[in-house]
Amino acid sequence: MTYKSVLACTLAVLILTGCSQPSTLQEIRNEGVLHVITRVTPSIYYEGREGPTGYDYELARLFADELGVELRLRIAEDNTEVLSVLSRNFAHIGLAGLSRQPLFENQYKTLPTGIEAQSIVVYNRDAERPEALTDLAGRPLHLVSDSNHEYQLQALADSEPRISWQVHPGLDAAGILARVESGEFPYAVVSSNELELNHVFFPQVKQAFAIGDVKELTWLFPSSQDDSLVNAAKLFFEKVAADGTMAQLSERFYGHLDHLNYVGARTFMHHVENRLPDYKALFRDYADAFNMDWRLLAAIGYQESHWRPNAVSPTGVRGLMMLTRNTANHIGINNRLDAEESIQGGAKYFRMVHEKIPERIAEPDRTWFALASYNVGFGHLEDARRLTESAGKNPDRWMDVKEFLPLLAQKEWYTKTRFGYARGHEPVLYVQNIRRYYDVLARMMKPSEDKDMERVDDPSFVSLEQTDTDMPDAKLPEEQPDMRAGLPPELGMIPPTL
Repeated sequence: MTYKSVLACTLAVLILTGCSQPSTLQEIRNEGVLHVITRVTPSIYYEGREGPTGYDYELARLFADELGVELRLRIAEDNTEVLSVLSRNFAHIGLAGLSRQPLFENQYKTLPTGIEAQSIVVYNRDAERPEALTDLAGRPLHLVSDSNHEYQLQALADSEPRISWQVHPGLDAAGILARVESGEFPYAVVSSNELELNHVFFPQVKQAFAIGDVKELTWLFPSSQDDSLVNAAKLFFEKVAADGTMAQLSERFYGHLDHLNYVGARTFMHHVENRLPDYKALFRDYADAFNMDWRLLAAIGYQESHWRPNAVSPTGVRGLMMLTRNTANHIGINNRLDAEESIQGGAKYFRMVHEKIPERIAEPDRTWFALASYNVGFGHLEDARRLTESAGKNPDRWMDVKEFLPLLAQKEWYTKTRFGYARGHEPVLYVQNIRRYYDVLARMMKPSEDKDMERVDDPSFVSLEQTDTDMPDAKLPEEQPDMRAGLPPELGMIPPTL
């Protein structure tokens, strides 16, 4: 066969088999990398003590694992940069915390992430409370750049021509809230989910009203891509929604955020500054002795007594860690009103309770179960877990069990249990409060020593912070006096951790 005939045959084969370029999904698999552009914010992505985390980041990491490729992040300054990178097709996915907008139709493809939010007008508590947008005529609203709020206000501009706003490209939601806190910005608009994550740190900020409807936040994809990647992501989202992984992530990042009210937030921050220093060394020492995060131990102590060593309840529990007489005797504590003995006893007892929780339960759920057991007793916790299992839900997952704990106070339910009646709503609130106090302390305070950093991979070390490897496998059986108003400036905008 001549060269010309070979070439003709080759061309014919190419024509018959097609010579189109590979799909976006195939290109990703060929390169072995999923390129994602994001910005730093607690609701999307941040660097925790054990590495990167955040709701959208965790979803993206799991999606990359599903595809069998590496997740490679590029960190943008703000949403303007995220959108710019996507519009030039320099990333496969953008994580911007934006809902679907009419302006996106020909620029980006969108995929809902399971988190809902809406635009909330906030104000400094010393400013006049607005009841509607008409009350803000002549009073500019302050926004982050390229936000849902900006698009909504633009859409309302015709009907509300006197409304004005100012965009701040260099600020994130926490930066906006910090300036509302100080009074520099009397009025602003932030996303409800970012307000939930940050509100406790800015107690001078009050919520006024919502603009527009609740919308689901989305991932963004360049419009120049074909549909192969967005379709793969949609199937992945359907899978993790069905197996409970998405709900577990939502509970992990948002499940404890019924934020402290104004008085509670002011009181806690005041006590962090004025009471905690007296006991911080004891919390560090005894947390170290019992291989746990001192900030978790301190959060338990605050929930129990507001760090008051002489606290006494009507039922006879007393001391900084509010130990019962039987518990104190069991663990060898003689004087419950002695702060050091109480903290030592609380750490020892929590460690004992934690070790009774099955090891198969991944952190941080195992610690949340231990906290519930510390509060209500191991027997009542087991009763709730049995009720959970009998209802076809997962007894090894806190987000399921916390629905059944309150039923222990109802006769139709507790008569079916081994240990009977319990005030089951209390451990749910107890765990939620401690998670929130820990959230604040982890944002404000460092781990005790460098040795804590060396022990983060120790499976016996108890902390509410979670590593990538702690994500449970969905296939296995399955949270009033004076004060310092906010975080000190030197801490910067450090995202909260869970």
